[in-house]
Amino acid sequence: MMESVYLTIGILSGIAVGYLLRRTVALQQADAAEKKVKDLIFDAKEKERKLLLSARDKALKVIDEAKREETQRRQELSRLRGRLEKREEIFDKKFTEIEKNEKQIEQENQKIVKVKEEIKKIREDQIGKLEKIAALSKGKAKDILLDLVEKEAEEDLMIRIRKLEQVSSEEFEKKSKELLTTVIERCASSHAAETTTTSVTIPNDEMKGRIIGREGRNIRTIEQLTGTEIVIDDTPETIIISAFSPIRRNVAKIALEKLIKDGRIHPGRIETAIEEAKKELALDIKKAGEDVIYEVGVTGLDPKLIQILGRLKYRTSYGQNVLRHSVEVAQLASILAKDLGADPIVVKKAGLLHDIGKAVDHEIKGTHPEIGRDIAKKFKLPEEIIAPILTHHEDHPPTLEAIVVKIADAISGARLGARKDSYEEYIQRLEELEGIAKTFEGVEKVYAIQAGREVRVFINPDMVSDLDAHKLAKNIAKEIESELKYPGEIKVNVIRETRILEYAR
Repeated sequence: MMESVYLTIGILSGIAVGYLLRRTVALQQADAAEKKVKDLIFDAKEKERKLLLSARDKALKVIDEAKREETQRRQELSRLRGRLEKREEIFDKKFTEIEKNEKQIEQENQKIVKVKEEIKKIREDQIGKLEKIAALSKGKAKDILLDLVEKEAEEDLMIRIRKLEQVSSEEFEKKSKELLTTVIERCASSHAAETTTTSVTIPNDEMKGRIIGREGRNIRTIEQLTGTEIVIDDTPETIIISAFSPIRRNVAKIALEKLIKDGRIHPGRIETAIEEAKKELALDIKKAGEDVIYEVGVTGLDPKLIQILGRLKYRTSYGQNVLRHSVEVAQLASILAKDLGADPIVVKKAGLLHDIGKAVDHEIKGTHPEIGRDIAKKFKLPEEIIAPILTHHEDHPPTLEAIVVKIADAISGARLGARKDSYEEYIQRLEELEGIAKTFEGVEKVYAIQAGREVRVFINPDMVSDLDAHKLAKNIAKEIESELKYPGEIKVNVIRETRILEYAR
């Protein structure tokens, strides 16, 4: 029993001692925390005091600097004011001097006027006395003197004038010949085109039989679709394409080269090859236009106009390639313009486009200068370029640039070796031959071949019957006899072909 009492007393004593210890520790911790907070507050106040002192020092420095700058500005303004005052004093002195000088000059002018009036009176008195002595007025004496001088100098003047005219004429002629000679030497080149044939190289003579085909069906298809004549003779490894149109010859040449390379030669493949050849030729025409634009150095032309220009590659005039002729005219005109005072850029562009009408003159009615003018207006070219295009064949072009283009055109066409008259007449005769056949109703295509000895006429089978085809051939032959003059005879070959297509699906 006593043991439990002692145990209880011990426990209570331990609890009391623990409480006292814990309270003592808590009080000590509270004091430490309070002291730490006080220290932090003191440090913060100390830092705040230092910051305020630093800010005040900086503010004082800024104020002192501002006062110093203000003092300097005031001193500078004072100095400038002093200089201005000195200048005003100098200007006042000078102005006073100028006023004095003006007064002196005015006085001198008045004196001069008085002296002039006195001299005039003296001169009039002297002239009056001379007129009384000579019994002549001033005007009559002047006329008599001039007549005497004119009679004495008239012969000398006429001799001098004639001499000057002769020297000037000789000098101008010499200069012009030197200028034209220099221009021709710099730009002259051979521009003669192929005449009427183009050759195609084949790998072996066996290929000739394949091109001819069974019963000549292949060669007939090629000739029909291209409007050319294919000449296959004993010449080794060579086929000749004959046609007066360079475009037709080139279409046939490209198509034959494709067929030879492919190896498959039959009517279906021939039609495909010819269509591909026409597309390639169109790209070549576009490239030709772009190449000459780059060569001549002309910019700012519409792409469609450049493509029309490229068609001149396959156009000839008296045997001369029109595209190369146009390039030559542009170059000649540019050189002449520099020496004659014309605008080189305008004449170069006008010279390049002066024959643009020839690209489509077989499709549109009118002369090629008029067609060229309409094309230039369509593409909104300036009037200074349109004028040379329209008037390069007229006697009196309206502008200096038009005159320069006309001269360059004449030089390019008239120099030796540039053109062949007989070739142009031959081409014209073949075009007239095709034109006559095209006038008849039902005609789709017409091709003059064999140097104009045969004309092939393809008709629409829906519009012309077999009997009508016979009549059409006779009528075309009669029309050719009445309209054209030619040696020998011309064969009229009317072809009526019916094709019926159907697809099995």
